[in-house]
Amino acid sequence: MNNPRYIGRFAPTPSGFLHFGSLVAALASWLDARAVGGQWLLRMEDIDPPREAPGAQAAILHTLESYGLEWDGEVVYQSQRHEAYAEVVERLFRQGLAYACTCSRKQLEGYNGIYPGLCRNAGHAQQDAAIRLRVPELTYRFEDRVQGPFEQHLGREVGDFVIRRRDGLYAYQLAVVLDDAWQGVTDIVRGADLLDNTPRQLYLQELLGLSQPRYLHVPLITQPDGHKLGKSYRSAPLPAEQATPLLLRALRALGQATDAAMEQARPTEVLAHAARHWSSSAIPRNRTLAEAQLH
Repeated sequence: MNNPRYIGRFAPTPSGFLHFGSLVAALASWLDARAVGGQWLLRMEDIDPPREAPGAQAAILHTLESYGLEWDGEVVYQSQRHEAYAEVVERLFRQGLAYACTCSRKQLEGYNGIYPGLCRNAGHAQQDAAIRLRVPELTYRFEDRVQGPFEQHLGREVGDFVIRRRDGLYAYQLAVVLDDAWQGVTDIVRGADLLDNTPRQLYLQELLGLSQPRYLHVPLITQPDGHKLGKSYRSAPLPAEQATPLLLRALRALGQATDAAMEQARPTEVLAHAARHWSSSAIPRNRTLAEAQLH
């Protein structure tokens, strides 16, 4: 069934090269869009320059092209969106929905990552401070297309969260919500490591009067030690010459049927076949999948 109003996206962080876990997420997102004749956008989440790896942006684009994962339109760079982020932070601060926080990491040790509200009513100025968003004592629920129902009490499980860091850089939670809305994204397909980020994003969407996309979180591919495949763990980058076998392996990780005849096919042929037979209901409902178990 075609749905040309479907707009999906892939939003890598250029802190390193794409790896097999990245491929699984990108492939799921691409197929979910192409299977219904939708658009697939590419956004570079380059809002944290200190973490950016030299050459990573160009390598990411080259890898996606090598694997046949073509995108629609121009690549959006979050580093060029600072004015939009600044305007929203200032508005939330002015409305009393956000506040300045001068807490150091040392002060927050022992709180298990849940902000205890130390600066909530302190009235600090914005200079040399992070900006935190006040969260309500409410439970946010949503239905993930693969993982099923998920809920999180923002006050007890997260606490007021940062939307602009003390060093002036904008936080992921703010940037992703604003950019998804600006680009008209209707469907977000990404790794299950971001599942528990979603309630914060739902709250921001509600606060700013933005539409809520549909969400689908695919299993995270893990290493033998249990860590996710990721740039910070120096996971192997995707070799261009192995595009077809790795695409087939990623399809199997997503629960999709593959054919032995496809092993000799070009990446674009593999993708076209996979889009015709895409079934999001076949994706494993696990939060994680061990890479060693994939064939």
